[in-house]
Amino acid sequence: MEHRSTEQTITLGGNKKARRVYGFDEVSLVPSALSVDPRDVDTSWALGRHRFAIPIVASAMDAAVNPRMAVEMTRLGGFAVLNGEGLQTRYEDAEAILDEIASLPAEGIIEKMQALYTAPVRPDLLARRVAEIKAAGGLAAVAAIPPSAPRLSGAAVEAGADLFVVASQVATARHYSTHAQPVDLARFCRESPVPVVVGNCVSFSAATELMEAGAAALLIGVGPGAICTTRSVLGVGVPQVTAVADCAAARDTFAGRTGRYIPILADGGIRNGGDLAKAIASGADAVMLGSSIAASSEAPAPGYSWGMSMANADLPRGTRIKVSIMGTLREILLGPAHKDDGTMNLVGALRLSMATCGARTLAEMQQAEMVLAPQIGTEGKSQQRAQHVGQGR
Repeated sequence: MEHRSTEQTITLGGNKKARRVYGFDEVSLVPSALSVDPRDVDTSWALGRHRFAIPIVASAMDAAVNPRMAVEMTRLGGFAVLNGEGLQTRYEDAEAILDEIASLPAEGIIEKMQALYTAPVRPDLLARRVAEIKAAGGLAAVAAIPPSAPRLSGAAVEAGADLFVVASQVATARHYSTHAQPVDLARFCRESPVPVVVGNCVSFSAATELMEAGAAALLIGVGPGAICTTRSVLGVGVPQVTAVADCAAARDTFAGRTGRYIPILADGGIRNGGDLAKAIASGADAVMLGSSIAASSEAPAPGYSWGMSMANADLPRGTRIKVSIMGTLREILLGPAHKDDGTMNLVGALRLSMATCGARTLAEMQQAEMVLAPQIGTEGKSQQRAQHVGQGR
């Protein structure tokens, strides 16, 4: 059964209708009559038996996560997902390949990336990377696409992986193909010794079916990330506020029916503390960040970010972008901030936003009042805009 809210349905023409949906730039949070001391705000959340101090996960992007980053994310209260089919599991010296990609000129970058990603994935290297993370005290999470998940999860779990992520552009519990036997997701989740996170989805019905299949958590979002071109290449996607709210409704309905609470993570499109706060208020339990993590001084690729689908051999759905190195990972996540655009001290911004909205926990923040406010970022800000244009921002 598909969930439908009461928002307006628009006739596009003939019998084709559409519903109005919303992204981060179109909404704002309403301050509460009750304010809370930010020091009394609890930003922790749980996934399976694991509890995390901050609701931020580093995305399985080669430019963002290597074993060292996974350890640092754990130390700061979140966790990172290693791309089980990325450069770390294809090359002994992955750092040299990352440096090479960062130094490549823009012309011909797609073909070069495609060539670099043709090296075979080695389960022994995957096991080694997981062991490196565990030996340094980090939580080890590994991602793979559905066809590779059964083969790679064994090596990852045997080496000590704590979580496994089955990641695809659009995840569904049902798949039709006359050319290949689809992965039995329900069986995979049921037989996995560790919690299985599944993504990505954007609808009530898809989220419900994935929860029923046994997913321990869901990634929400199709195409909102800074390096993703899915929306232009395929024409698919739902703005994040609506996508998260629809999937949060599925989570709450599922929890009421089964007693099982399945956390959802807003994956993509989060650029600053305001977006993070709006993601939680839309219903997310945590968020997944890629380019923001790649902008840290500890990131594997100096100053660049690219997505998992960029090197697709048939139809790339990503791009390489240059990101300025803003500061250390601690500064980006926990401060102190030395930029005024909300891209640093993300957790501090979330705490203050929650305090302003009268929320002491993430669950309370999910109930914060929201309003439609497409001009909220520009109202009365003409001087700021002029200054930013003059500075090339």
